[in-house]
Amino acid sequence: MIGTIASLEPLLNSDLSPGEKLSQIVGQLGEILRVDRCFLYVRDPAAGRGRIAFCWLRDTTIPDVFQPSWQDDTTDLPDEDPLFAAALAGKPSVYVDDVKMAEPDVLNRDFEDRTFGHSALVHAHIMEGETLWGILQPCMFGKPRHWTEQDRAFIEPLLPRLAPIIQSFVRMML
Repeated sequence: MIGTIASLEPLLNSDLSPGEKLSQIVGQLGEILRVDRCFLYVRDPAAGRGRIAFCWLRDTTIPDVFQPSWQDDTTDLPDEDPLFAAALAGKPSVYVDDVKMAEPDVLNRDFEDRTFGHSALVHAHIMEGETLWGILQPCMFGKPRHWTEQDRAFIEPLLPRLAPIIQSFVRMML
């Protein structure tokens, strides 16, 4: 059994700061989903910028993609990264079992390889209404992974619960 959102309830409802809460959630998700890396891209939609603010790694052989600085995300990125363009457009989350086999309209293989290096990923869009606040990305290295209905049933209900925590985190960073 992969886990349920109930396993994260104590953390989601804790009095920790938004940053501490998000950091711990990302780590627990990495463990529960049994992935190699799990990161959370947080976004300030009003400024059109974001950063990978939280990154959990199974071990030190996995590349860390943490970004200490905010970066504009609405300039060239949507043209280069179809996954990000889909997130900005409010499309459903994307589950990629094998980066090498994905169609070009789903992802840019060169961009994914150059930027992230993973072989399978979830590009989970954290929305409030039509506004993108973040992207949760559990991923695997070195081999494909089939993302099951159980994985989806765990991830999808969590996404709207993360939006207000990310909003609080972004407000603190302004």
